Amino acid sequence: MTTAPVELERPDTKEHVRPDLPWVTIVWNDPINLMSYVTYVFQTVFGYSKRKAHKLMLDVHHKGRAVVSSGSREEMERDVATLHEYGLWATLQQDK
Repeated sequence: MTTAPVELERPDTKEHVRPDLPWVTIVWNDPINLMSYVTYVFQTVFGYSKRKAHKLMLDVHHKGRAVVSSGSREEMERDVATLHEYGLWATLQQDK
């Protein structure tokens, strides 16, 4: 009895494989929240020191945005939702 050789399916080597990049939470400047309140939220939500929270708030104020956390997509979705509860404008994106 003879059997035909079994050909194994090979993955397409032309596919672009994207590395598992971390996700980031971005807080955007808005005309509503006071700078002191944004600093307070960063301290409360992320446990940042007053100095670090103040620096991030200044980035939001002067640059229009700041990356405030990074991690898995699920973690960043949770951070964004929490920041929305505090009234901040936040989004997430995959880091570049």
